[in-house]
Amino acid sequence: MKIDLTDTTASKINKALVQGRRAIGTPAVGMVLTLVIVTDEENAYDALKAASDAAHEHPSRTLVVIKRVSRSPRDRTQSRLDAEVRLGADAGTGETVVLRLYGEIVDHAQSVVLPLLLPDAPVVVWWPVNAPLDPAGDALGSLAQRRVTDTYASEQPVRDLAERAKAYAPGDTDLSWTRITPWRSMLAAALDQVACEVRAVEVEGEEFNPSCELLAMWLADRLDVPVKRSLSGGPGLTAVRMDTDCGPIVLDRADGSLATLSIEGQPDRAVALKRRETAELIAEELRRLDPDDTYASALRYGVDRLKSPSSPQAPAAPAAEPAKGDEGDKGDGPLALPAPVETAAKAPAEQATAKEPVKRAAAK
Repeated sequence: MKIDLTDTTASKINKALVQGRRAIGTPAVGMVLTLVIVTDEENAYDALKAASDAAHEHPSRTLVVIKRVSRSPRDRTQSRLDAEVRLGADAGTGETVVLRLYGEIVDHAQSVVLPLLLPDAPVVVWWPVNAPLDPAGDALGSLAQRRVTDTYASEQPVRDLAERAKAYAPGDTDLSWTRITPWRSMLAAALDQVACEVRAVEVEGEEFNPSCELLAMWLADRLDVPVKRSLSGGPGLTAVRMDTDCGPIVLDRADGSLATLSIEGQPDRAVALKRRETAELIAEELRRLDPDDTYASALRYGVDRLKSPSSPQAPAAPAAEPAKGDEGDKGDGPLALPAPVETAAKAPAEQATAKEPVKRAAAK
């Protein structure tokens, strides 16, 4: 069932929801949370489809807030709210209300959303694009227990990671962090199989992919060792190489779906590590509504402590010819690459090795 309301109010939308539930024979509200999606017209369809798929696991009232751009000065001074209410088969297992805001009401979206929130149910706000740098300080974000952003959709993801680290509040999370959950689980499981000390790590992935930075920061934070960030052609994360005193541990995924785990002294194993759809990422985030302390710790480690890698297409600088009597460059050991674009964390290796060795990391 679909109900279109033009130039309406939040009170009329609530009445339409009640009447719609009675008309389809489900007067009771069986929703477990309210999911507020703040997006634009261009990305509304994809975001709503992902939320509808996730609602099969988490029945929710989905409020899609679309802020329309007024073209003339006269339109910008006039406020209007249009709504589309979807129930039953048109909304899957939940309820959906698409809100289109015009004029001055665009700056006061929280006044429209607040009366439509389910009573005594948690609220999650998701920005698929154009997320604020301070989600908790946003008017809509302040209504929620969880605030979900996606740095991958940003024009300057590394800068946004640094800004969000400064403005972090309990309840903030990022789909770029959610994307690396299988990687963190696999790496932690690999380290549980050996009794070795990790001495250095290299994270390889495509440029402008904040998941690579977040994984590198998590490893540096948990293992307290130098972490190198190198570039590849993708897709996404392609490899993690750990140098240990028992030999290298390598998790390599070249095709974006199937990875190979190599541990010294053990046969190589193929592991499923496919790139997940947005609906799967949202469903994972809705499973937990408490603060993600592991994400907070990795984010606060500081992306500025990992130098930004340069483009992988740039040719490598020719090595200087050693002076007569010089032994020349011995190489960088097992982590050296033949055509590298590598960067290391600013903290020197001497400081890392001076501390108590950390042999394995646990994925929380």
